[in-house]
Amino acid sequence: MAEERKRSDRLRLWLWRSLGLILVIVFFSTRYLLRDQLVVRESQVDREVLLNTISTNGKVEPEVNYQFYSPIATTVKAVYVQAGDKVPAGKLLVLLDSTDARAREATAESGVKSAQAALDAATHNGTQEQRQMAAGEIARARLERDQAQHDLDALIKLNSTGSASASEVSAARERLQTAEASLHASDQSANNRYSPAEVARAQAALADAQASLAAAQKIVAQTEIHAPVAGTVYSMDAERTEYAEQGKLLMQIADLGNERVRAYFDEPDIGRLEAGQKILIKWDAKPGKEWHGHIERAPVTVVTYGTRNVGVVLVGIDDEDGALLPDTNVNVTVTTSSEPNVMSIPREALYSTGGKPYVFKVVDNKLVRTPVVTGIVNLTRVAVVSGLNEGDWVATGTLSGQPLQEGVPIKVVR
Repeated sequence: MAEERKRSDRLRLWLWRSLGLILVIVFFSTRYLLRDQLVVRESQVDREVLLNTISTNGKVEPEVNYQFYSPIATTVKAVYVQAGDKVPAGKLLVLLDSTDARAREATAESGVKSAQAALDAATHNGTQEQRQMAAGEIARARLERDQAQHDLDALIKLNSTGSASASEVSAARERLQTAEASLHASDQSANNRYSPAEVARAQAALADAQASLAAAQKIVAQTEIHAPVAGTVYSMDAERTEYAEQGKLLMQIADLGNERVRAYFDEPDIGRLEAGQKILIKWDAKPGKEWHGHIERAPVTVVTYGTRNVGVVLVGIDDEDGALLPDTNVNVTVTTSSEPNVMSIPREALYSTGGKPYVFKVVDNKLVRTPVVTGIVNLTRVAVVSGLNEGDWVATGTLSGQPLQEGVPIKVVR
C-alpha cells in the first residue's frame, strides 16, 4: 500500500512538472509570435504650413455700448421699443415718471435764486432796502455835520466881537466832531457792510446751489431716454407701469455692426501674444461658421477670472456681419507663429532620450531608430529640420500598447 502511494505521488509530481514546462513553452512561443506580429500605426512625412496656436474662451461685446439706468426710484410711464428693434439716433425709447424729479428741480431753482440774491447783497453792500436805509442815514448825518459846522462858524464870529464865550465855541466844536464821526460811521456801514470772507462764502453758496440745480436738471433729462446713436436695442428690461428702483438697468443699445471680443488667455500663454496676430472665432450656437479677427490690444496685466489667472485681450472682428450677439460666449484661437512649407510629423511619433529627439522610421517592415532635429511644435505636429526626407514613414505607436523597439518585424496599419 505504501509503495503504491509513493508511485502515485511521483506520477502526480511528474504531471505537474510537465504542465509547468508546457506553460513556459506556450508563454515564450506566444511572446515570440506577438513580437513577430507587432502591429503599428504609421504616418508619412509631409510638407505643410505649420501653425502654432493657442485656444481659449471669450465674450462678444459692442465696441461702444450705451446703457441706461433709472436715475431715481419711479415708475415707467411709456415704452416705445422692443428688444431687437433698430432705431435711429434721437428716437424716444422710454419715458419715466418725472413728477418727483421736477419738484426737486424747482426746489433747486429756488435755492439758486436765494443764493444769487445773497451774493448780490454781499457784493453791493446789502439789499436794496438796506442800501436805501443807509443812504438816508448818510444824508441825515451829513445835514447834522453841516449844521454843526454852520453853528461853529457863527459862534467863532460872535466870539471875535465878544458876543459869544469861548466855552460856547468849544461846545460847538465838539458837536461838529461828533457829527463828523457819525457821518463817517454811516459811510463805512454803507460801503463796507460785508467782509471779503463773507463775500467768498456767498459765492460758494451760489456755486453749490447751481451744482444742485444742474444735478436736478440732469435727472429730469434722464427720465426721457433717447437713442444717442443709430443702433439696435439688444437688451430691454422696462415695461409700462412697472416700478423701477434707482440704478436699475433699463436697456442697452449699440451698433452691432461694430463689435469686438474680450478674450481670456491663461497667464503662461500671454507672453506669446502680440497686437496684430490673427484670430479665429467660433460660436457653438452656429456650428460650422467662423469669424476672423486680430488682436487689437495685448494684455497689460494679469487678473483673476473665476479660478484662472488670465490676461485680457481685445480682439477686433474683421468680417463682422451682425450675427454675433453681445454677451455671447465664443471660442477663440490665435495663431502665434506660422512656418510655410516645412516637413512635419505627428507629435506622438517623436521620442526623446537625454534631450536628444528621435523617431522610429519604418524601413522594409522593420523599425529603425533615427535621430532628428526638430523645429517649431504645435498641439499636434512637429517640424523636422533634418534626419528625415519627405515621403518617409514613421511609426506613431502600436495597437496593443506595447513599446516600439528597433529591429522588430512589424505589421503596419495606416
